[in-house]
Amino acid sequence: MSNLTETDLHAYADGQLDDVRRVQVEAHLAHDSAATESVRVWREQNEALRALYNPVLNEPVPQRLLAARASRGRWPYYALAAGAMGLGFGLGWMSQSYRTDRFMEAAALPRRAAVAYAVYAPEVRHPVEVGADQQDHLVKWLSKRLGHELRAPLLTQQGFDLVGGRLLPGGKGPVAQFMYQDTKGQRITLYVSLRDAEPRDTAFRFSQEDKVAVFYWIDGKLGYALSGEMDRASLLAVATVVYRQLNP
Repeated sequence: MSNLTETDLHAYADGQLDDVRRVQVEAHLAHDSAATESVRVWREQNEALRALYNPVLNEPVPQRLLAARASRGRWPYYALAAGAMGLGFGLGWMSQSYRTDRFMEAAALPRRAAVAYAVYAPEVRHPVEVGADQQDHLVKWLSKRLGHELRAPLLTQQGFDLVGGRLLPGGKGPVAQFMYQDTKGQRITLYVSLRDAEPRDTAFRFSQEDKVAVFYWIDGKLGYALSGEMDRASLLAVATVVYRQLNP
């Protein structure tokens, strides 16, 4: 199937192809192990996203939205006032858009880190691309791809050994993920992403993404997120060690 595109593969992974095209793609996948692996990873990502965000569908509709719906019938009475406010809103939007983009970018960091954790932490055969036995190569490779010198923190005193790492796609370019595991099989991941600029706020922040706890922070042009299915205090203790090692 010479005309197969990545769009076809994504549509196949999402179950969006018609029967004829689906059969054609499956025939191609039977002889293309790389494409088959890509489809497998995308499907796992889809499942992880559904597991993280499907509960939102069961949340009650916010009162502000219900109130907005109820006020539709009063629109003619507010049309003139809305028009007068339009110019001021437009000017305000321009001044706020830059800060909004920065806020959205920061908010996306823990979500993306949690999804990456949910996809790869359960993996038995392929949790990482490069194992800890090639740590030097792993760190140099990821550093080169991100364009920044990276380090894999040493967490043996916290009970975690490096499993390895992998390269992931991110919102602003490539992302590095380092994975660690303790003697009980508990895994944590350090997600490292690129930033557009150096924000002023570099404080630790916490996010609970379904079952995945995430501590994240910004350091220069890089954003870091430590994720794991563990309690907040335990994860904070490890995150503090990671931060200190990366900022000696």
